Amino acid sequence: MLHDVVALLRCPHCGADLAAASDARVLRCTAGRHTFDIARQGYANLLAGDARTGTADTADMVAARDAFLQAGHYKPIAEALAAEAAASEAPSGAVVDVGAGTGHYLAHTLDAAPDRVGLALDISKYALRRAAKAHPRAGALVCDAWRPLPVRDAAAALVLNVFAPRNPAELRRILHPGGTLAVVTPTAAHLAELVGALGLLRVDDDKKTRLDAALAPHFTPDRAHRVGFTLDLGHDDIATVVGMGPSAWHTDPAELRTRIAALPDPLAVTAEVTLSRYRPR
Repeated sequence: MLHDVVALLRCPHCGADLAAASDARVLRCTAGRHTFDIARQGYANLLAGDARTGTADTADMVAARDAFLQAGHYKPIAEALAAEAAASEAPSGAVVDVGAGTGHYLAHTLDAAPDRVGLALDISKYALRRAAKAHPRAGALVCDAWRPLPVRDAAAALVLNVFAPRNPAELRRILHPGGTLAVVTPTAAHLAELVGALGLLRVDDDKKTRLDAALAPHFTPDRAHRVGFTLDLGHDDIATVVGMGPSAWHTDPAELRTRIAALPDPLAVTAEVTLSRYRPR
């Protein structure tokens, strides 16, 4: 892992700083009690021993996401996040993507912030095998977003949270006082043409209101705008976008194939998300 990235980390057990051992294959806490191996794929596993990874994206889900994102289908979302990074006024700090998946959005953001390093945090080792190679200025860590993050206080100039779980108190702790939290959430219109036809999970109209309320103890809303565009998806693309998201846990593969076969090929599908920007309280 990059030296500059290791300098941002803290031990998930005792909170002490982490440092790389001389062989560069192990991270050690400065309290001398805990060590963490760096996998040959380049990521470090900082999960606590009793952590449950049942909600982690599977290898198939990660492969689907990587294929869909690399095809450029969600490029407008990546560009909107890159614009946030370019506009960041925080004097120092990293870009930390909580729930980073393959590191796709983090990589685009770091391209727009050439003086910053990045951290990809996710609970899926399959995702982080890809995230560790997503950008030369990024490191990748397996951790649980619902637990204390293995990142030092105020280490981040910009925190990204894209279609991912969030722990408001921890997001606030790792964010620089002058930093920004950028959250991407789907609107009720997102993939609407597929939701009913394929029996996918629905997004309620009050999602943004509930997001603001959940973050309110730690963040103040700054601004928000919608990013909307149309996707022309063939049947294979439709199967991929379903397979990469939460609906993958709730659909029967055989029934899904039957329903997809009944759709036009290609199909015009709405993509619409809200990019919400928050300032720390």
